[in-house]
Amino acid sequence: MADQQQKVAENVAGRYYVDATCIDCDLCRETAPDNFARQDKGKYSFVKRQPTGPAEHVACLAAMEECPVEAIGIDGAV
Repeated sequence: MADQQQKVAENVAGRYYVDATCIDCDLCRETAPDNFARQDKGKYSFVKRQPTGPAEHVACLAAMEECPVEAIGIDGAV
């Protein structure tokens, strides 16, 4: 489970976040490309934009559920 205390600095403010356990597998960027991006220097993903509609929310949830290291988290109820 993602740790709020380990959120990476590049995450935009909002419910979804990526923590420091990200292994740069690219799954979230493929699943929700409008919402996740890669920090090239550190080689990890971050939330570049919070979901703005139902389709993006579903894509972000899918990325969170499929993340192999559970590095994606969500604040509050799903």
